Amino acid sequence: MKRSFSMSEPCIICVAITGSLPTKANNPAVPISVSEQIESTQEAFEAGASIVHAHVRNEDQTPSSDPEKFARLKEGVEKHCPGMIIQFSTGGRSGAGQERGGMLPLRPDMASISVGSTNFPTRVYENSPDLIDWLASEMRTHDVKPEIEAFDLSHIFQAAKMHAAGQIADAPYVQFVMGVKNSMPVDRQVFDFYVRTVKRLFGEDAPWCAAGIGAQQLMLNEWAVSSGGHARTGLEDNVRLDRETLAPSNAALVKRVVEICEKHNRPVADYATARSILGLREVE
Repeated sequence: MKRSFSMSEPCIICVAITGSLPTKANNPAVPISVSEQIESTQEAFEAGASIVHAHVRNEDQTPSSDPEKFARLKEGVEKHCPGMIIQFSTGGRSGAGQERGGMLPLRPDMASISVGSTNFPTRVYENSPDLIDWLASEMRTHDVKPEIEAFDLSHIFQAAKMHAAGQIADAPYVQFVMGVKNSMPVDRQVFDFYVRTVKRLFGEDAPWCAAGIGAQQLMLNEWAVSSGGHARTGLEDNVRLDRETLAPSNAALVKRVVEICEKHNRPVADYATARSILGLREVE
């Protein structure tokens, strides 16, 4: 029997702390150094986030894929945010080819993976089939749960195909990314179809998440929470509280999602609940 969604089900909040693009010129609160990232993550964790989505940067604020930086970040988060789910990005702005997965042997709990290419504002976000297969293989080897970043409907179907072929061990955890210029716009009918598609392909109880870019972040937070999904926020995707006000911290954006959860009578998932929902290994 299919289980209907209950508004009492906990909502997982993921905080994307840094990304590859925002700089301190955009918002001084963007954490760049590893120490800043650890401090910002701890504040967000205490505010209600149970997943940290992490990129690393060079001293000049340019993107990096340096495994040593990821290792220091992981160590710091584990120390100051015990139990928090650590998710590394294998996104294409921080490296080329297999360099993008060089940190996977560190065995974070999760890692993002884009299973298809898409247009970004000024370039093609290229994810070749060979690279996707290699990243998925590395995640299986090191017991890292993938989060499927779906910029397009075809990416959800590709995730299902990879799951059926054994390339993704567990039922995929899909995140809808909406609002990137030249990619999927924020559209409620498309969003609802995404939700139905995930449930049809992966089961009625399959967890999913949504992320909105820029000014659309708040709208996607609202849609996700009110529709039974999980929510992503953070300075990677949006540096403002509103048109006139810069977000003072990642924690401030997390608190905004907590308020949405309270509005819809959904408890915020702590790290143990989030790990259970996502089928992650227990804290070592």
